[in-house]
Amino acid sequence: MKSSWESGPVTHTVDEPLAREIWSTRYRFVPPGGTAETDIGESWDRVSRTLASAENTERTAWQQRFRQALEEYRFLPGGRILAGAGTGYETTLFNCFVMGVIEDSLEGIFRALEEGALTMQQGGGVGYDFSTLRPRGSPARRTGGIASGPVSFMHIWDAMCVTVTSSGFRRGAMMATLRCDHPDILAFVEAKSAGGGLQRFNLSVQVTDDFLRAVRADKPWPLVFPLAAGETAAESVKRRWTGTGEPVPCAVHARLPARELWDRLINAAWECGDPGLLFVDRINRENNLHYRESITASNPCGEIPLPPYGACDLGSINLPAFIHAPFTGHARLDVEGIRHTVNAALRMLDNAVDISRYPLSAQAEQARGARRLGLGITGLGDALIMLGLHYGQERAREWAAGVMRDITHTAYRSSVELAREKGAFSFLDRDRYLRGAFIRRLPEDIRRGIREHGIRNSHLLAIAPAGSISLLAGNISSGIEPLYALRQRRRITTQDGSVETRDLEDYAFRLWRRIGGDEGSVPGYFVTAAELDPEAHMAMQAALQPFVDNAISKTINVAADCSPDQFARLCEDADRLGLKGVTLYRPTGRTPAVLESHPATLSGAPATAGCCAFELKQLPRG
Repeated sequence: MKSSWESGPVTHTVDEPLAREIWSTRYRFVPPGGTAETDIGESWDRVSRTLASAENTERTAWQQRFRQALEEYRFLPGGRILAGAGTGYETTLFNCFVMGVIEDSLEGIFRALEEGALTMQQGGGVGYDFSTLRPRGSPARRTGGIASGPVSFMHIWDAMCVTVTSSGFRRGAMMATLRCDHPDILAFVEAKSAGGGLQRFNLSVQVTDDFLRAVRADKPWPLVFPLAAGETAAESVKRRWTGTGEPVPCAVHARLPARELWDRLINAAWECGDPGLLFVDRINRENNLHYRESITASNPCGEIPLPPYGACDLGSINLPAFIHAPFTGHARLDVEGIRHTVNAALRMLDNAVDISRYPLSAQAEQARGARRLGLGITGLGDALIMLGLHYGQERAREWAAGVMRDITHTAYRSSVELAREKGAFSFLDRDRYLRGAFIRRLPEDIRRGIREHGIRNSHLLAIAPAGSISLLAGNISSGIEPLYALRQRRRITTQDGSVETRDLEDYAFRLWRRIGGDEGSVPGYFVTAAELDPEAHMAMQAALQPFVDNAISKTINVAADCSPDQFARLCEDADRLGLKGVTLYRPTGRTPAVLESHPATLSGAPATAGCCAFELKQLPRG
């Protein structure tokens, strides 16, 4: 097929009505009593000018550099940055927070509730670990009454989240986790499948290595809770609990077969999509800040495991914007262009740490101490198609892994250079940091640079779902997902909070048609998510994860008739592959799907309604 782009990159064009609607409802700045931004270029100007204001010198030059990175959607900052930078509103530029340890008292519970409400009001999604709350039926320590348990209090959070409006029309999102050895773990596991609400929560169980070994060996599993000062128990064990630095005595409340808990967890996930799993021991072993943090929760989408009061700002490199000569024998990626953009993007996200507002002072302390970033990619599925690569084949995985490797090493080298210029993050202990599992697998020149100059940011990479910003960029495939459908219907929340349906066309498919592609003979590399088996999805996840120091949000589609046993095997595979977490989802009719394939039948785009999805966050390996 002949193309006028054979010698250079595509001019990145978008679906203008869709992009303008997304921009207008989510990211456009309309100052009270002032003149609203007229196009996205003015939004880019606002964002680049604001982020450059954090520079000590050459602000004009950096503003121009940042503006170039944003041009043609090359770099897509997280939604909170796009919506909030330079507006003067009391909103945070961070998408992701994990809240503090919840004190097991009524005052502590409602203080934590208030902190969550303030954070969501300013635009942040939140994660909580409810393991510190006493199990249902146990004596309340101060009043002599009977505790109602963590799940009962989660309903208060759920009601608060429904009420609090986060950044205009955006509603808050929450993650709740609970330890696998908490006495209320079965109530937590089955909280949604029992029809008990909690629709504003994603749920994940903190799964330990010991529990997985007990499942495999079909052993009894103790359910325990820390003893208060002066309390005694007929039987006790020591556990390092949420909020404790060292193992503490815990009363054994009950025992049940580990396999029974595992099976009930799987059945609940099969029925309603929750809970997922966090492989919490592995998360902490692989954490770059292993020497100072204990992580027991993540942000709502799972790509950022965080310590108490931890925060992370996000952004994505738009891969399709860097493809030269798409759909030709000369198709290739502009590697130097990506490296140049990564350097600018990293600096932009780092500057966001300094200029952002924080709902709580503890969040500011954590964010500025670690300077944790989450730079990722989006549009991978479309980029592969533009190169003529089939998502499910080894060649595509090798290409994607090579791109992510280059982005990761570029980002780490850039962060070392930033440390030379501006100083290392204050929580850095160089010797202990260099002993971290991920850091040990980096190239020697990066490790030498950290040893000599430090590093600006504790973490640098995360791959988020990137849903709204991918729509903004012309409905490119989101994150590292394959193409969902050539044409699709998507539910979109409008500015007044109502939900409407839009008919959309995939970016790569629209581009292919524009250069003369025949809808009647769509090439086989236009593969959709439903056409790929779960193993192909997992293989792509595994190919990229070695180059991500936080985690990856990934949906794995399986057949509509997949059974609980098949779900269980996939979870076991997740553990075997060394994943950080896994979430399974099967549409049950309780919650309407955000995406549906368009009813028009197209070659290469079979209907995908009725599939179930499976989200993975895998272990970093290098």
